Amino acid sequence: MKNLIILVILFSLKTLSAQEDSCYIRIHAAGYKGGTAKLISIYGDRNFLEDSAKIDSTGRFEFKRKSPLKAGYYYTIMPDNGNFHMIIDQEQHFSMDTKKSDLIGNMKVESSIDNTLLYESLKFQIGIDREVDSLNVIKNAANPDKAKVEEVEKQLKRIQSDKKKQLEYFQKKYPNSFFTKFKTAGQNPELVDVKKPNGELDKEKQFQLFRDAFWDNVDFTDVRLLRTPVIANKLKKFITEMTAQQPDSIIRQADIVIDKSLANKEIFQFVSNWIALTYQPTVTKVMDGEAVMVHVLDKYFTKELAYWMTDQDLAAVKKKVYEMKSSLVNAQGPDVVSTDLYGKTRSIYELKEDYIIVFMYDPDCDHCQKETPELLQFYKEWKPKSVEVFAIVLNSTEQKWREFVAKYHTESWINVFDPTNKSIYAKYFVDITPEIYVLNKERKIIGKNLHPEQIAFIINQDQERRKKK
Repeated sequence: MKNLIILVILFSLKTLSAQEDSCYIRIHAAGYKGGTAKLISIYGDRNFLEDSAKIDSTGRFEFKRKSPLKAGYYYTIMPDNGNFHMIIDQEQHFSMDTKKSDLIGNMKVESSIDNTLLYESLKFQIGIDREVDSLNVIKNAANPDKAKVEEVEKQLKRIQSDKKKQLEYFQKKYPNSFFTKFKTAGQNPELVDVKKPNGELDKEKQFQLFRDAFWDNVDFTDVRLLRTPVIANKLKKFITEMTAQQPDSIIRQADIVIDKSLANKEIFQFVSNWIALTYQPTVTKVMDGEAVMVHVLDKYFTKELAYWMTDQDLAAVKKKVYEMKSSLVNAQGPDVVSTDLYGKTRSIYELKEDYIIVFMYDPDCDHCQKETPELLQFYKEWKPKSVEVFAIVLNSTEQKWREFVAKYHTESWINVFDPTNKSIYAKYFVDITPEIYVLNKERKIIGKNLHPEQIAFIINQDQERRKKK
């Protein structure tokens, strides 16, 4: 009897201890005999090590915390890099039981409706994927039988219908569960069968409707979604894959999603920062992609909206916007007045050539040393075609400047030097050197962030536009 009382007390103490922990997740993964399990969280498009736990010889371990985990989508990495996922919301006392041989297929969950639904969905999806793979083998076979192809198409439509029915079941029976919100948000809109007057599929209109409805399933008020893959994955697809990579097009679509994100300040912070940073000068491969960054910073990084920034930070942002605005493509290329090798004052606007290459470089820059001979070769070929180079040395001394010109034999083009850099300040934005801008007859910027081999294409493109006028 005494031993029984002791056991009851110990059990009560253990239960009480578990209740004191805001997070207590018990996991058994049979087949593992030690090592460390890592709990990984998601925020936007990044992963973070949230916690770790030692696995005992029977494959048991637990994540136990006094403070709760933030609601979101998590995954656990096992010692052999196998992994399984979980959804965390208010229920943070639950257990998961599985086997190393098939972590997802063998998973059983207790005391967590979100994770019960998650694994019901994952197992269903695995079965569907296998069936789709088998059907595609038949569909893609050499000289497939027409009747078989028709049957495959019928089965594929049935599979899509089954997936839709499962989601509708979750939405009807568990409308308020985080899993349902997460699953719904990840859905793409259905393609609408739009026909042209001649009966053909209007793919352009179909895509437009798809893009217009792309965010309909996402609840931008629910900050929990920011800690799942949904928002980052959809944002990347919407901006970089579904939008023509031209500044005007990107800006239009960026405004759509940023305006939606204003429903939650933390989601707005992520979305606006992600778009701005994606098109910053040192990262973007899009011609004049920084026009997107300038637009986002100028329109949305205000004292009212950018709550995470200090007044000093905002002032620095506005300064950068001011510096970058004057050197966007299609803007009027600013004049630069500075001193050449012979002490003569030279100006971009005094030049008569049709095209001016504004070349900004640092003599100590490795890329500048590599690209200067390439630009010189271009110049020798294009100089007779009314092209001039206006080369501006940056962050240098007069001696280094003259030595650079002599070493690379660039005396034939215009070289200027201003030890104060005042003559180019806030005119041509330079993030990294070398920086090349191309100005046309009207001294409009028609190209920037170029390598020497790209200049001819930009000039030819401008000449073709002129012929069409």
